Amino acid sequence: MNRRLLGKYDGKKQGWLHGAKKFILLFIAVFLIFRFVIGFSVVKGDSMEPTLHKGEAVIYSRITNDFQRGDVVSVRVPEGEYYVKRVIAVEGDTIDIRDGNVYINGELQQESYIKGQTLPQEGTVVYPYELQENQIFVMGDNREGSMDSRSFGVVGERQIKGKLLLHAGLFYIKTVK
Repeated sequence: MNRRLLGKYDGKKQGWLHGAKKFILLFIAVFLIFRFVIGFSVVKGDSMEPTLHKGEAVIYSRITNDFQRGDVVSVRVPEGEYYVKRVIAVEGDTIDIRDGNVYINGELQQESYIKGQTLPQEGTVVYPYELQENQIFVMGDNREGSMDSRSFGVVGERQIKGKLLLHAGLFYIKTVK
């Protein structure tokens, strides 16, 4: 009878250990996915309106370093914070801001997603500005309410944490264009 009781005890113990192993493996897999493949952030202000709004969750891909004009990215700014901004110009582009508009390589940009006029801000950039290798110029879509490359300067590709894939408001999920 004692053997039977001990046998039941050993089975329960092994079942618990088996479950713990699964949990640990799942935890490690989720950690690695969020560390190296995707990231999650919450929009903190109104600088990306009307595209993104304060409090919306965003998911971004960490596995790309091919950033194009129009991409929405999570970027680490010089102050150490992370902002969500739109890529306006990439290496080799010349950006100019005049008359409330953005010009890339001398061509007026048609930006249907912006709110407000695009005016220069006091900062480190003198226009026209030619971006060098691995430099990216980012701005918020709410041009009159955004701290971006106009004030803190261009960012390096290494400062970009990822390209946005999805954003979710309270009751909806949309892909970011």
